[in-house]
Amino acid sequence: MIIIYSIIILISVNFYLYLKKKRALILDNEHCLITGGSSGIGLAMAIQAAKSGANVTIVARSKERLESAKEQISSVTKSSKQLVLSFSEDLSKQELNLRNIVEKAEAQAGPITMLINNAGTSICHRLEDTSAKDFNNMLNLNFLGSVNMTKAVLPLMKSRNNGRIVFVSSLAGLFGLYGYTAYSGSKFALVGLAEALQMEVKTHNIGVTVSFPPDTDTPGFAEEIKDKPIETKRISESCGFFSAEEVATKTLQLNNKFMSSVGFEGWMICTACSGSTPANSYLDLIIQVMTMGLFRIALFIYLKQCDSTIQKCAVEKLKKN
Repeated sequence: MIIIYSIIILISVNFYLYLKKKRALILDNEHCLITGGSSGIGLAMAIQAAKSGANVTIVARSKERLESAKEQISSVTKSSKQLVLSFSEDLSKQELNLRNIVEKAEAQAGPITMLINNAGTSICHRLEDTSAKDFNNMLNLNFLGSVNMTKAVLPLMKSRNNGRIVFVSSLAGLFGLYGYTAYSGSKFALVGLAEALQMEVKTHNIGVTVSFPPDTDTPGFAEEIKDKPIETKRISESCGFFSAEEVATKTLQLNNKFMSSVGFEGWMICTACSGSTPANSYLDLIIQVMTMGLFRIALFIYLKQCDSTIQKCAVEKLKKN
């Protein structure tokens, strides 16, 4: 049994290293619309897309940040013919006329070939410390904001029988962690949405991808960490921490993937949680079947470590009181 598992681990590591090989990202003649594109992962993706030859449209709330982001993106375009557009909109609001933004963007920069639903927010509190307003805000922006923008773009993609829709979830959208009751709920919802949507749009030659970034060095993460529960901080210390540029590059290298991850731990978690998700290829399917049992054990051990961390924090709090 040990020999079999050793072979499985060896195959897994080699497959992961194969996936990590850098491939040139070419997006000539593409038009990427990115929500939450004025900072963090969204801005990093917009910059990468522009460097790779795409026309880029970013949508975000802050007009000041949008102008600054637009200048940064425009400064790295591959060609002087590329267009960079920006639109100010609060995607957490309901009853938005997002179709108007989409039509304006397409009139100037051509058909949208890739929609990246990246706009989101994170608040890390225990359930009883999270207000109803915070729950609503995260559902409205993280989930319904993606729904509404997708509904605005999808009919146009269907009419052309071409396109790809990306939802930026999180590793916390695959398994819940202490302090993420509201955030995980909104990010889990994106996975269910994407699974159902990919069945609906497959016959229209439209792909669907869900990105599962780990903790990422962004302004949003810097704000989130200020009042994280101590339990969450200690649990997070054992996980990987990546730059927005690393996450952006990996997300844009779609290759017809349904699940997009960053880092070995991220790939392992996606593999272990792949159950009913579409397989990217038969090779991926074989790897998932071979490793899922082993990775399930690894995640079980990790969750036990989380429980131990939480227990230690509880003991420390009792001693202080």
